[in-house]
Amino acid sequence: MQPNLTLAAPVSQAERIVALDILRGLAILGILLMNIPGFAFPDVAEGDPSVLNEFGTINYYLWFGVDWIFSGTQRAMFSMLFGAGIILFIGRQQKRTQGLQPADYFFRRQLWLMAFSLVDVYILLWNGDILLDYACYGMMLFAIRDWTPRALIIGAGVCVLLMLARENRELYLLKSVISKGEAVAALDTTQVKLTALQKEQLADMKSFKERMPHEAKVKRMNEEGEEVRSGYAEAYTFRTQSYLHNLVQYLYLSLWDVLIFFMLGMAFFKLGILTGNAPLRVYAWMCVIGLSLGLGLSYWHVKLKVDYQFNWFEYVKHVPFRFYELTRTPRALGFLGLIMLLYKSGWFNGFFAIFRPVGQMAFTNYLGQSLICGIIFNGYGFALFGKLQRYEIYLVVAAVWTFQIIFCNIWMRFFLYGPLEWAWRSLTYWKRQPFVRSETQPSVDVVNA
Repeated sequence: MQPNLTLAAPVSQAERIVALDILRGLAILGILLMNIPGFAFPDVAEGDPSVLNEFGTINYYLWFGVDWIFSGTQRAMFSMLFGAGIILFIGRQQKRTQGLQPADYFFRRQLWLMAFSLVDVYILLWNGDILLDYACYGMMLFAIRDWTPRALIIGAGVCVLLMLARENRELYLLKSVISKGEAVAALDTTQVKLTALQKEQLADMKSFKERMPHEAKVKRMNEEGEEVRSGYAEAYTFRTQSYLHNLVQYLYLSLWDVLIFFMLGMAFFKLGILTGNAPLRVYAWMCVIGLSLGLGLSYWHVKLKVDYQFNWFEYVKHVPFRFYELTRTPRALGFLGLIMLLYKSGWFNGFFAIFRPVGQMAFTNYLGQSLICGIIFNGYGFALFGKLQRYEIYLVVAAVWTFQIIFCNIWMRFFLYGPLEWAWRSLTYWKRQPFVRSETQPSVDVVNA
């Protein structure tokens, strides 16, 4: 039997799940909160208040608060929602088409996402793009789409352990560089002639150490600032080279990071947690345990950076164990539980309603943030890269949030999809999809609080 291709189509407005849209809207806005330092500051100053002499100012407390409470959580939530979206997409295709057709549409969808990631990097010049990760790793999920929630949660737990192993393997490799170099430095070179290996070990240690002083950081910051503010060509060179420099390493390093939350998202969708169908006690336990554990560990993690005055050499030398993933995973689950508790209470329906259109246009909003921030900070626009104080970049965030919330709420009154959502769907099915909302295409909520 040939598959019925007429049944293959994107999710309709009547099939949308309200809770997923709201969560997606909150997460996509939260991603800008974490990405804005990358748009606005040179790499060396993004997470290091010492470079800009921010200690004791509002800028320092903003950095501390954002890093302590939110670092990594918004990307984690968005990754969970992406994993849930994959289950939703594949499940729907399997109900409507036959044979290899579901796989065909799924891999087309992922390949087009990869193409959009290149637009984000090479045209919009965002070197912090995550779409390529989602496109590549999302393809891997097709093989585990039928895993049980229990198997997916166990898989996510294994990925957490692998992330911890990776973090600490790196830490101890760097500790080895320091210890070997310091052992050579302690030798009396008037009595002992250094071997070629010892000279190399000493040079490696000195190179690592000399990159850390404040003066070196300021020099790197100024060089990056001049390049990005000069014009499109210069910004293109810096942003794309930065992206490529980190690409291969980051694709490897981010594998377990992304898969943790893809798997959790798939499991939570199957369990009804992401759709609002789980019992209230589930969300309450997620909130209480996740935030208590996550915020406690995260405070300790951030405090260690401050204690060693953001000197990576001294941090590596003295810290015995790295545990970032243990701070991020419980915080992300805690925030998910908190949001769903508030959503299920029914007391905040009006508040959550404004974020639903933002979530329905999450793809447009993600690339829209790259476009807007590129114009604000890069040299082809207002060239404010490295010019604003930290508190001022969060005023930019508030302005972009306000614009996107208003724009999305107006847009979705007249259109079925955001512009890029519509383009992505049309390319996936290789057929122009309906775009303008009509009276015959009402929006019906599938899941209500």
